[in-house]
Amino acid sequence: MARRAFTITAAALTATTALLLTGCGGDASSDDIEGADAGSSSPSASAAASTPAGVERPEITIPSSFKLTFADWKSDDPEKQAVLDDGREQLRAGYAAIIENDLDSEALAFYDTKAGLSQDQEWIRSYTDKNLTVVGELPVYDPEAELFAENTKAQLRYCTDESGARTKHRKTGKETGNPPGTEPNVAYTVTMTKNAQGVWQTVSTTSERGGCS
Repeated sequence: MARRAFTITAAALTATTALLLTGCGGDASSDDIEGADAGSSSPSASAAASTPAGVERPEITIPSSFKLTFADWKSDDPEKQAVLDDGREQLRAGYAAIIENDLDSEALAFYDTKAGLSQDQEWIRSYTDKNLTVVGELPVYDPEAELFAENTKAQLRYCTDESGARTKHRKTGKETGNPPGTEPNVAYTVTMTKNAQGVWQTVSTTSERGGCS
């Protein structure tokens, strides 16, 4: 089973210094960008609104050096919107953990099951073990949520475009993009389950480079 495609320079850093970021091409209008407020540390309004009363969401901060943007991240179905909201926050938590060099991110643990967290920690370690962070811009778009098992399980699919994303070495400052000829579009499939608090948590993530239409 394929694991999450490693952002921009993390997957192919064995023989060369390149890693892969994951994505599908697409333009995000200013109306659709949730993560472009890179300095924001509080949960998005839509995510907070979809959470049952009494559930305290973690604060997630992403610096302006990495613009994680979300286009058309909306659904007319409130249950599907909750899946979109929690899936977005989980992805933001993952990149925040990479940037903060934090394998024990409380925010990521909030949005992951135990199995999901183990997989995501492996993904994060592919950067932190090489002293890398992420910079640039990563559009996330074409989301599609599907519900199962009386709305207790879900599958979230989306695309990313790695064209403008790079990895940066924390000490040398060297920035690396995808190797020439690498398909920048990556399709993701995220399996999710709703916990007792009503939060949609990620169980597993798979990816397919070039899988976006």
